[in-house]
Amino acid sequence: MTNATAPGRDDLKSVTAQRVTAGTVLQVGPLKPSLSATLASEWSAATLPTGPERAGFLAEHGPAVTAVVTSGRTGVDADLMAALPHLGAIVHFGVGYDTTDVERARELGIGVSNTPDVLTDCVADTAVGLLIDTLRGFSAADRYVRAGRWVSEGNVPLTRKVSGRRVGIIGLGRIGSAIATRLEAFRCDIAYFNRNQVPDSPYRYVPSAVELAASVDVLIVAAAGGAGTRHLVGRDVLEALGPDGYLINVARGSVVDEQALVELLGNGGLAGAGLDVFTAEPEVPAALLAADNVVLLPHVGSGTVETRAAMEALTLRNLAEYLESGTLTTAVVEPGRAVR
Repeated sequence: MTNATAPGRDDLKSVTAQRVTAGTVLQVGPLKPSLSATLASEWSAATLPTGPERAGFLAEHGPAVTAVVTSGRTGVDADLMAALPHLGAIVHFGVGYDTTDVERARELGIGVSNTPDVLTDCVADTAVGLLIDTLRGFSAADRYVRAGRWVSEGNVPLTRKVSGRRVGIIGLGRIGSAIATRLEAFRCDIAYFNRNQVPDSPYRYVPSAVELAASVDVLIVAAAGGAGTRHLVGRDVLEALGPDGYLINVARGSVVDEQALVELLGNGGLAGAGLDVFTAEPEVPAALLAADNVVLLPHVGSGTVETRAAMEALTLRNLAEYLESGTLTTAVVEPGRAVR
């Protein structure tokens, strides 16, 4: 920070015109290369250093920053907000924003946006693909063939049927609903647990995650991340799912108690799991890497050319709209001050 005392949030109305006119944009964390290139070329955006030079960078440039572009993997915490006293908007590339302190942003009048809807189809497709692969063991069978074991050991063990399964979905929002719609084609019996019951939903509502897990063969996690859902799928839920049950997670690693999951997969407490997300990405527990009853993906739920392009376009639309008019196209939190 500069030697002068930074203006308090209550005093920012008097300096809004000065800070917004500059329109300084800061990239926080890695982003899609084409998005980073556009931020640099169109808005002369700098990237926040991650090493020892970070403090000096923030002291020199922090007061000029009016908008941050980041992702759900990095986010903006309260300390960084404090170092950016004129920050007006946090623009996320991705639907997730649990790494950003949204409540603190709301208190400070900082707008927050994400990129909903445009990635719903691909994440839902990923969930169904993981479900099929996990129950049918296709990835494990592929490894079996490549290793020459079909020749030397004969056929692989039988796997589980997908069609007609009892499937529970935790989080019946946009993505959860899209998953359910796809699974109707497999004649699955679908139930869900949500913070609130969804009006007019055709699916069976279950009032707790434990009860849902106990009543299904496959549990799909599609809930939002963040402190409110941390370990929502805990040991009790996983034990209720049981030794014949399968877990599919396309939400956030934080939603599942990963240690309990690893233990139950290892001791036969669960039949298998399909995971696109992990607690400490990109680190994956060694026990999972060695398990043939687990399908592991490197957080690629939205990873298609078409969807990432749509996410990039929506990210840039949010940024441009904020800098031009002080509003956000897809606001999670509306900006508290107008841009001049």
